[in-house]
Amino acid sequence: MTETPTFRSDITVELVKHSASDADVLFAARVSTAGEQSLEEIGKDPARSKGLINFLMRDRHGSPFEHNSMTFLVRAPIFVFREFHRHRVGWSYNEESGRYRQLDPEFYLPGEDRKLVQQGRPGKYEFVPGTAEQHALVGKVMEESYRQGYAAYRELLAAGVAREVARAVLPVGLFSSMYATCNARSLMHFLGLRTQDERAAVPSFPQREIEMVGERMEEEWARLMPLTHAAFNANGRVAP
Repeated sequence: MTETPTFRSDITVELVKHSASDADVLFAARVSTAGEQSLEEIGKDPARSKGLINFLMRDRHGSPFEHNSMTFLVRAPIFVFREFHRHRVGWSYNEESGRYRQLDPEFYLPGEDRKLVQQGRPGKYEFVPGTAEQHALVGKVMEESYRQGYAAYRELLAAGVAREVARAVLPVGLFSSMYATCNARSLMHFLGLRTQDERAAVPSFPQREIEMVGERMEEEWARLMPLTHAAFNANGRVAP
């Protein structure tokens, strides 16, 4: 492993495994009226299938959207995961452990397009771009802090201090990795809260870094389940 701190502003999301398609929604919904023959109905009438998915979304019949699975590998700053883990229903997580391995010195720096300045009060505020001087200051101060924190971490490890104790000096801007598994219904709930979109019936004001994760997950999901994704957007991006 490298012991020289590195800095990045991107976040990576990789779809590593899935069993997810619009057909999963259709057979689950039609079993209520067709029984075991619901599997035979999937490919018969595409227009009818699209209408059924839209009906389920519009009238919030949510359980048919749970019969699928997507597993993502996410690499992001620790502070993103602390927000992410608030989403518990329909999600499973496994994150790399600072107890069992020495953590790599990879740290988050906001990109030039990251808005830095908060105006207004909680519940009624907005973020606006920072000045060039503010961006330079953020980069300088964060890098210095990260370097000091990781040097302290290495010093403790070299002295024989346990990893689970030494990690306490590391900042939440450190990158971590996790597997996150969800179904379409739980992902829709996540996206409704953690992304901004003009089609949303209920406005959301997520932190930009977790929104970046949501955007990448949504790209993969839209490819796997295009009818479900379209119905989600057409009905205000509200999870059924």
